[in-house]
Amino acid sequence: MGTTKSLSCLGYPVSIFFIIVNEFCERFSYYGMRAILVLYFQRFLGWTDTMSTSIYHTFVALCYLTPILGALIADSWLGKFKTIISLSIVYTLGQVITAISSINDLSDANHDGSPDNIALHVTLSMLGLVLIAFGTGGIKPCVSAFGGDQFEENQEKQRNRFFSIFYLAINSGSLLSTIITPMLRVHECGIHKKQECYPLAFGVPAALMAVSLIVFVIGSSMYKKFQPQGNVMSKVAKCIGFAIKNRFKHRSKEFPKREHWLDWAKEKYDERLIAQIKMVARVMFLYIPLPMFWALFDQQGSRWTLQATTMNGNFGTIEIQPDQMQTVNAILIVIMVPVVDVVIYPLIAKCGLNFTALKKMTVGMFLAAMAFVAAAILQVEIDKTLPVFPVGNQSQVQVLNVGNEPFHVAFPGHGMNLQVNESSGFQTFETNVPPNINITYGQQLQTIPNDFESGYRYTVLAWNINEIILLQDSLKGKPENGRNAIRFVNTLDETITVNMDGTLYENITSHNASDYNLFTSGIKTIHILGRCESRSPKLGFGSAYTYVITKCDADGLEFKSFVDISPNTVNMALQIPQYFLLTCGEIVFSVTGLEFSYSQAPSNMKSVLQAGWLLTVAIGNIIVLIVTEAGQFSEKWAEYILFASLLLVVCVVFAVMAYFYTYINPAEIEAQFDDDDGKKKKLGKIGNVSHPYEKPESFSQTNM
Repeated sequence: MGTTKSLSCLGYPVSIFFIIVNEFCERFSYYGMRAILVLYFQRFLGWTDTMSTSIYHTFVALCYLTPILGALIADSWLGKFKTIISLSIVYTLGQVITAISSINDLSDANHDGSPDNIALHVTLSMLGLVLIAFGTGGIKPCVSAFGGDQFEENQEKQRNRFFSIFYLAINSGSLLSTIITPMLRVHECGIHKKQECYPLAFGVPAALMAVSLIVFVIGSSMYKKFQPQGNVMSKVAKCIGFAIKNRFKHRSKEFPKREHWLDWAKEKYDERLIAQIKMVARVMFLYIPLPMFWALFDQQGSRWTLQATTMNGNFGTIEIQPDQMQTVNAILIVIMVPVVDVVIYPLIAKCGLNFTALKKMTVGMFLAAMAFVAAAILQVEIDKTLPVFPVGNQSQVQVLNVGNEPFHVAFPGHGMNLQVNESSGFQTFETNVPPNINITYGQQLQTIPNDFESGYRYTVLAWNINEIILLQDSLKGKPENGRNAIRFVNTLDETITVNMDGTLYENITSHNASDYNLFTSGIKTIHILGRCESRSPKLGFGSAYTYVITKCDADGLEFKSFVDISPNTVNMALQIPQYFLLTCGEIVFSVTGLEFSYSQAPSNMKSVLQAGWLLTVAIGNIIVLIVTEAGQFSEKWAEYILFASLLLVVCVVFAVMAYFYTYINPAEIEAQFDDDDGKKKKLGKIGNVSHPYEKPESFSQTNM
């Protein structure tokens, strides 16, 4: 240990304030980047929902696998301080590279708004994410423990309060970042073409990570720095390995059986260590079902965010972006943790119910499963509002009356003969059915041949009997991520260029139409360059419109609006019940699980169980990868029901395992090995009634 004397402020080491600010900035950086990640994959890199979900959960899994590496480096080689510094540099570099990968102009040589070399952006972003995963995962087991190292042995109360403040810093950073970074994302930027500003949305978390590193370095002279003392996880692994190897060597009947398989390590390792590993092994066994909870929990940032893109984010005076809905979890955590700790648990205790830690975790699993049932019910309601698009050998056609006189349109063979004043709406028919489409003005007939391609929508624009054009719509589905598709039809007698909110529709010839461009929600300014100007109706979420320009003069711009795809109607507020259920599940599962692990672990192996706990999160994300890749569900609600069903089955299994678990007092068991002379005493089998097991005092939720 260094000889630096700790400076104090209000009874606390001054050094911990640097650590708390460091943690706040790092959590802001991580959760801010993660909040927009799945939309970056989908919108910028152009990946499918399944691909985006898979890569997202691969990244999260890697973030929770690397803490083991961080703990090994800190305990065996560099120590906590140097490990935090080194991996924070890697972390910052990863954030910077990810921000650079999202700069569209990096490879947009023709300035059309789309990257010309998407492979370059994918390579940079994957490199950045790998560095981030090693950085954030590597420092995860070090920062909180390093903060605890700053206190003296007689400052237990201050140390407990530090961890409470530390937990608050984590949640505050998470909450603010998941509000701010989506707002930065929807801000439009670009040198040649304005679009969603991912460089800014990733750049701010990168800057916060740099600030985190700088703040931590500034406090360097005030820290207590312990030299690495050897890795406990390594000792545990070697002892277990020796026990298995020794048991295999003595597997014949001539060797008597031992009470516990770990007792086969007694030839090389002392009984105290073996007893400690037995305690750890019992808890690790209970960890086996836990990854299924995390498989559901971490889908807030993937599947639930994608679900929000098909919903309406209008909350009256404010509009919520799909990736901002994740803030509901952070807000509810801040509200519900003290409520559960101060109100719910005491009420349960007054009712005389023995609500043990493992029972709480079982309830948490059940609540998470119910959250996905709620998500499935909501998805069914969303699906009812979604437009029907052609599938298989189908095509769809709509006829728009952009002239001044009504006409009739007939689809022979389909029994449809409609008078069209404005729009016929989309009609679905088999592509290989021969009859053509007939448009009649009075006694005059115009025929549109059935040359349609399967799987596409078509729009017929009719001015009069002599001016009818056919357009193949570029949209094959509802606009993604809540954006709105707009195209313009030019009824004027000249070629025009339309500027809508900075996006150009260049050289639209007379009596012709542009292609669609995508816009975020809100009111947009429209003007024909150098001539006239107007404003669009307020755009919602996930709609498509055809704007037919009818007049442009000194009095202004006039246009008729046709709805090609209706905006999302199901409000994002309906996701709040599923977030509420999942958050309640998180509180009684996650926080309680950490308390349980801490209370049941030997004093020198709490880090081993912490690594095991984080490993369950990683495995949970791997489960999501397997299910989404292998399942390929046509209906999203069915996938939600599958995850809920899997967790309910696991919940029952865990409840049975918990029923047979005996709570222990590790300190009392360890004390049996030491008499007044410091000699070891013999310990029998863990779990035997001869041992003085006591249920440990419960820890405060808020203190954790």
